[in-house]
Amino acid sequence: MAGAGTALSQDSIAAATNPAGMAFVGSRVDGGLEIFSPRRRYDIEGGAPNIPGQTFYLAPGTVQSENDAFLIPHFGYNRAMGNGHSFGLSVFANGGMNTEYEPGVAGTFGAPGKTGVNLEQLFIAPTWSWEFSDGQALGISPLIAYQRFEAKGLGAFAGFSSNPGALTNNGTDEAWGYGLQIGWQGEVTDTLRGGLNFRTILEMEEFNKYEGLFAEQGGFDIPQMFNAGIAWSGIENHWLLLDVQHIRYSEINSIGNPMMPALGMAAMGDANSQLGADNGPGFGWDDMTIVKLGWQWQQSNEQTWRAGVSYGKQPIPDEEVLFNILAPGVQEWHFTGGFTHQVSDALEVSGMTFYSPRKNVRGDNPMGPGQQIELSMSQVGASFSVGYQF
Repeated sequence: MAGAGTALSQDSIAAATNPAGMAFVGSRVDGGLEIFSPRRRYDIEGGAPNIPGQTFYLAPGTVQSENDAFLIPHFGYNRAMGNGHSFGLSVFANGGMNTEYEPGVAGTFGAPGKTGVNLEQLFIAPTWSWEFSDGQALGISPLIAYQRFEAKGLGAFAGFSSNPGALTNNGTDEAWGYGLQIGWQGEVTDTLRGGLNFRTILEMEEFNKYEGLFAEQGGFDIPQMFNAGIAWSGIENHWLLLDVQHIRYSEINSIGNPMMPALGMAAMGDANSQLGADNGPGFGWDDMTIVKLGWQWQQSNEQTWRAGVSYGKQPIPDEEVLFNILAPGVQEWHFTGGFTHQVSDALEVSGMTFYSPRKNVRGDNPMGPGQQIELSMSQVGASFSVGYQF
């Protein structure tokens, strides 16, 4: 249902969206795997010979990122304890961001070899939920987060870095962190449900191997997030869901800080503007607000069908295209469909597929006058999961 579900939870992965929903799913265990396929590329038009210390032109052409298939697992367990209390555990992952470009001997940014980044994020959410009155529940999840990161081919930025030895090509680094997620879910009327969810900033360990890349000496916290949703069942055997999600990327310096003018000031010797400095350059991402619409049809006791659509204005401004060759998260529309089939009273199987059409963002190279950079991505994916009620 395109991620809608803040007001209507149906399995033990519910804490990923709203921990309060675990109060309504009963005792069950769920597990599954998603195949995620993003197709990323960049296109460079125009350019001129570089003037050392003054311009940073990229080689013209179109380059497609390699590695376009990833597996993303999920797992959940929940147990109803009586008196409205439930305890559970949800384990889920983000696709993060991954690029690997091999445009030739010169590399994307002028350093030989492959260029790109890889970020993977895993969340572990032990959850307590409490149905404190009929149809009304609260939930809380102390979140444990784990992330891995690697960067390649950024040697040309060494002159802009506070620590060139911790900028690129240092292998995979790891970081653990923590945060908190709280939520409410409940009945508003006989046919209307509501839900609210808030996730704090997840305070992560620094990526020490890349303290010369990310602001705050390798800082890469995970931003706070708000969800609000409603679910309406006024048509027999149907649910209509509407969610609004807000993600505050701008609060995380390594994600939200703009690249310019800081990088230009770093080139002139300003240590406070270097990559890795406390307020150093980042990817310049704006906050995102995503609207999600979902539909569910209970065709029979055994068969459920679902569909959804979501839209969120992509977070990368036109003037931030240079650095975001590494992380072209420009998607806006997602279209989804899926089903659940009840195999027996206890066992169910579910499937899902989604498509996100290609989105392009085009802007000027801020360090190469007259050169244009276009970022592009499309996505497809599918998942399969099994649920068992006990």
